[in-house]
Amino acid sequence: MTTLALSEPARIFAVSSLKTRSSTSEVQEVQQPTISTRPEPPDEELISAICLGAEWALETLYQRYYRYAYALAYRILRESTAAEDIVQDAFLSIWRKASSYQKQHGSVYSWLQAIVHHRAIDKVRSTANRDRNWTPLQTEGVQDPPSEQPEVWEEAWHKERAQLIRTILEQLPAEQRLVIEQAYFGGLTHVEIAERNNMPLGTVKGRMRLGLQKMHRLLEEHGLDNTW
Repeated sequence: MTTLALSEPARIFAVSSLKTRSSTSEVQEVQQPTISTRPEPPDEELISAICLGAEWALETLYQRYYRYAYALAYRILRESTAAEDIVQDAFLSIWRKASSYQKQHGSVYSWLQAIVHHRAIDKVRSTANRDRNWTPLQTEGVQDPPSEQPEVWEEAWHKERAQLIRTILEQLPAEQRLVIEQAYFGGLTHVEIAERNNMPLGTVKGRMRLGLQKMHRLLEEHGLDNTW
């Protein structure tokens, strides 16, 4: 069995080739991506994989949409480092809360842009408030509140979810579990799974669909949002 990797994938954001340090004019030229230009797998499938703790899925999503998210953040903040920080926070938010995505409310791209927009606006407001109200006397002797406790609870929640997902996977028929693990943990496409296991592509897709449907049903029974 493949072990779930649920530590925050900070390494994904250290890839310098993905950084888009654009000028204002370059940022303005970035257009919204079209569905026809998106490579496999689809965005919703990536979110499903992220729910299972697959770092490769977050990395794929990051590579697919980083420059668009950065362009939005930069247009609001007008500062490259702050824009990059906002985008990284947005992708980490998706990693932590992928199960909160609801397809009926919009595309994954729209969801990401909404997160970036919200965080960038909050950054502008907090900076404006700090610049207006801050004085040396107000901060003397004041320490930031500890952040370890929320992180501990979040890590515990991820571990509990991972164990639940692994338990549910074990309840699937072996042939369904095989294709799901190879797709979401191994990062294989449907075609690659078919070739590796010497089975028709339609069989792979059918087993994947049936397996995910059963997982959705079992997750709902355990109180985990069915938002894949």
